[in-house]
Amino acid sequence: MDKQLGIGLMSGTSLDGIDAVLIEIEGSSIHTKVNVIESLTHEYESDVRTAIKELCNPEKATLEKICSMNMFLGRELGMIVNELLDKADIGKEEVLFVSSHGQTIFHKPVGGENRMDVPGTLQIGDLSMLSEMTGITAVGDFRTADMSAGGQGAPLVSFVDYILFNNPDRSRAIQNIGGIGNVTYIPKNAKKDQIMSFDTGPGNMVIDEVVYRLTEGKQAYDKDGRIAYRGEANKKLLNKLMEHPYFAMKPPKTTGRELFGSSFVDTFMRDSADLSFEDRVATVTAWTAKTIAQSYSSFIESSCNSIDDVVIGGGGSYNPFLMEQLHRYLPNQTVYKHEDFQLSSDLKEAIAFAILGYHCLIGQSNQIPSATGADNPVIMGKISHTRQQAFQRLNVLRGNLH
Repeated sequence: MDKQLGIGLMSGTSLDGIDAVLIEIEGSSIHTKVNVIESLTHEYESDVRTAIKELCNPEKATLEKICSMNMFLGRELGMIVNELLDKADIGKEEVLFVSSHGQTIFHKPVGGENRMDVPGTLQIGDLSMLSEMTGITAVGDFRTADMSAGGQGAPLVSFVDYILFNNPDRSRAIQNIGGIGNVTYIPKNAKKDQIMSFDTGPGNMVIDEVVYRLTEGKQAYDKDGRIAYRGEANKKLLNKLMEHPYFAMKPPKTTGRELFGSSFVDTFMRDSADLSFEDRVATVTAWTAKTIAQSYSSFIESSCNSIDDVVIGGGGSYNPFLMEQLHRYLPNQTVYKHEDFQLSSDLKEAIAFAILGYHCLIGQSNQIPSATGADNPVIMGKISHTRQQAFQRLNVLRGNLH
């Protein structure tokens, strides 16, 4: 099959902004090959970040605000795609698709007793607006297909981790540390049904919120771990944080701001009132590392699975203090960064959603049921076309597969 150009967009739970990547892609499933051509990152302005964070709080969100932000972000995504194409000097007619994760504002992986209280998820950043702004076929809203098949709608990048990191001789834990931490465990010489994946807990989310509050909004995160380095993790509070019931739940499991958002940080701030600013940041940073290590011990290694390599990606990989804590809590594994595999930690998830969108377009399954808990494989993603030519091109593309 001929190589195709596609664009991946990622806006995560950290609410720091949007990553965009232009890739060249060919093959499918384990034979997929990707080459990065160009990229850019668009940071959310403070008022946009604040508005999105408000939508993640059920007590503050309104239907009117959600509707408006959905269209606003669709427009923003489109503008970023056009900027990326200008930067790469590529015409939109040369690009087969743009694939967007969307901005998660609510994720509910487990339902309740009421028959209408079913699991659900909501990512905003309207696809029709995105395709209209760019003139390119848009793919997105991936999680709902997996949840319709009984899965938790996350973690979604396990399919991509399997493509990128499967190795005949090494068992690997591919750990993303974005707003939330999630791991994909890939045994050596693994088949798809041997993959395990789940959210380990908070990644940067709590760290960022604590820093933001204690600096009165002057800092959105702990750059290079500088604040944490000046403090010391409080062992008593660290142990209390580890008692959160999420960490005892067995996979498959996912989480987000619903458990570890503003209300959680409110409680942490009260419990840590007698600690210094630096000690508070050091404590929640060490906690993120400890939740990752304990997750491996409780749910991967406890089943007689070995871990040779731990590969860290996401924004957390750029925090030296957090990386040191991971080395401390994982003394028996070799800890790498994505960059050690010639893959940008910043761009990995945007690349992942480009791969997921591509597989949706060619009509192939792009999720791993053993990772999400789904009953069966599905093709995740919804498609928004803008032109009849798009249908023609996609039919040609599908024809090349048969």
